[in-house]
Amino acid sequence: MTKTTPPVAARKSHVVTFHNIERDDPYHWLRAPNWQEVMQKPETLDPEIRSYLDAENAYFDDAFGTRTSKLQDTIYKEIRGRIKEDDSGIPTPDGPFAYNSRMLEGKQYPQIVRTARDGGPESVLLDCNIEAGDGYFGFAGAEHDRSHKFLAWAADRAGSEYYDIVIRDLETGADSAEVITNTAGSYVWSNDSGSIYYTEYDDNHRPYRVRLHIIGTDQANDPIIFEEKDPGFFVGVGRTLSDKFIVIDAHDHQTSECWLIDAETGGAPQLVAPRVTDREYDVDERDGLLYIRTNADGAEDYKIVTAPIDNPGADNWTDLVAHSQGVLILDTVLIKNHMLRLERFEGLPRIVVRDLRNGREESVKFDEEAYALGMSVGYEFDTSVFRLTYSSPTTPSRTFDVDLETGTRTLLKEQEVPSGHNPDHYETRRLFATAPDGEQVPVTVLYRKGTKLDGSAPALLYGYGAYGMSMPAAFSISALSLVDRGFVHATAHIRGGMEKGYRWYVQGRREHKTNTFTDFIAAGEMLIEKGYTSRGRIVAQGGSAGGMLMGAIANLAPDLWGGILAQVPFVDVLNTMLDETLPLTPPEWPEWGNPLASPEDYARIAAYAPYEQVTAKDYPPIFALAGLTDPRVTYWEPAKWVAKLRATKTGSAPLYLKTNMGAGHGGASGRFDRLKETAMCYAFALNAVGLEGSFTSN
Repeated sequence: MTKTTPPVAARKSHVVTFHNIERDDPYHWLRAPNWQEVMQKPETLDPEIRSYLDAENAYFDDAFGTRTSKLQDTIYKEIRGRIKEDDSGIPTPDGPFAYNSRMLEGKQYPQIVRTARDGGPESVLLDCNIEAGDGYFGFAGAEHDRSHKFLAWAADRAGSEYYDIVIRDLETGADSAEVITNTAGSYVWSNDSGSIYYTEYDDNHRPYRVRLHIIGTDQANDPIIFEEKDPGFFVGVGRTLSDKFIVIDAHDHQTSECWLIDAETGGAPQLVAPRVTDREYDVDERDGLLYIRTNADGAEDYKIVTAPIDNPGADNWTDLVAHSQGVLILDTVLIKNHMLRLERFEGLPRIVVRDLRNGREESVKFDEEAYALGMSVGYEFDTSVFRLTYSSPTTPSRTFDVDLETGTRTLLKEQEVPSGHNPDHYETRRLFATAPDGEQVPVTVLYRKGTKLDGSAPALLYGYGAYGMSMPAAFSISALSLVDRGFVHATAHIRGGMEKGYRWYVQGRREHKTNTFTDFIAAGEMLIEKGYTSRGRIVAQGGSAGGMLMGAIANLAPDLWGGILAQVPFVDVLNTMLDETLPLTPPEWPEWGNPLASPEDYARIAAYAPYEQVTAKDYPPIFALAGLTDPRVTYWEPAKWVAKLRATKTGSAPLYLKTNMGAGHGGASGRFDRLKETAMCYAFALNAVGLEGSFTSN
């Protein structure tokens, strides 16, 4: 058995003072001064920092990776065996063609294809497997123009989220020599196919500007269409389904502002309604009328209003769908005669269809205890058909076309599991945990029938809890590899998400952030109380902001967990929120607070920030994953956290850091390479609870 000694990071005093409070951050040196350059050119990383990250990777490989390689390979093959490798999407019609994407057996990336709408042979427009080569390939999608003669496609080749937009002639299959470089990945064609609107980053990797590239001209001469002055706001560009308007949106996490450009004639952007702090809205258009989803006027769970295009300010907003407390309007889609809205009521999704000709409404919902629901309408506005996608933890995804004029529901596709899957072998439950303040926290549970619920089963408990993002109760081919080995798989729908409405989000951010952590702990304790598992048998998992959750619950209740999986974890919260040069810091202040400006925010964040709160105690086994070129959670956050844990914690539980030296926030780019990372995490989880190996052999 390995006797590998883990690396010990050097300590270098770095004293900073804020609000008359002095702190020494001895691992600050792991933050590369040239981090912006490293995002695009990883080879420029300081050799001392690279040496430390390489040493941690080598320790992980020696102490865990090699020892569990057979288990990882077994799990990888299991998960891959549940994927229909030569899988095709569902054709989506647009004018004379139907567009689609498909995966080929053994290949990592999709092909973009199309067929004539009236039949005929399929044409491959773009094969990402060819374009990817052997390196990282972050595909940002492809968009055809209205003439169907050109395809714009975008890719990031470092994991840093800088995207080059390439223009392909669909008649010849050749790419133009003019490439729109270093964009932020958001782009749309003009209606005349002669230009592309795209976003770009500022020097601190924030999407802040929209430019217009006129085909055939030098990118250096691209005019600025819109520029955001507030570093706390990010900018995106899109279009209405009606094709009438290009939409520019500027937003942080609580406030938004939209501008419209006539997609036919171009011109300067026209403001819909000026930003008002804590007011959010988004816009769509039909027959000269704007349809706006907004939380204005105290509509906490959102309402839908209309406004005339020629005078769209908030004074002219008229309620169409009134606010209903506890009924969260998540999204709306407009087609010729109907408006679709995706809602969440009592924690479960539903689709409400409104006939705009007569105001009649109908709901689409399902009867399982927990499920996920989605909707889309493709490229065409003049249609009566929308696409509905349904799944549950036991039921693979099913996609239907629903014709709103005839009422016909057509099953288009059912997710195939080539290695076999019988939903009757599994049980899905929707449970509730009581938080310390009495709130009822929903928990979705999946287990194999026959699993003993006497406390002997191990559990994996997943959580996120930030930005209002809700965790769907969807089917997962990966989770089955744990469930089939006797795990209970649970998702805690904790505050910070919006599973129970906007109020659920508000109660999990800023001054209420610690509710997120105590909700998660309550979910774990409920699983123990009901016999689903026992103390020390729960592996906690979370990534990004959910990785902050992992760091916090490790500090607050270390003996509850059998292990902790922290993927690209946002654990150095205080230092990041104090560094306004980082890409996400100013936009994140409404979410976490601004410790630069507010002593109260500083004290509150310092009191829960995982890195700050590491103390000399026995921690459970921890596995942290990072990406060197990650612009969202920078590589040094998990690196500093692990360095401090290794120097401070007591006990012999293993601590691992694995940094992907060629990827960013999303990990490996290929679909099979991502499965290998999942298999690695699951091998850790199995070892943490003593199944198929254990850490005692380290």
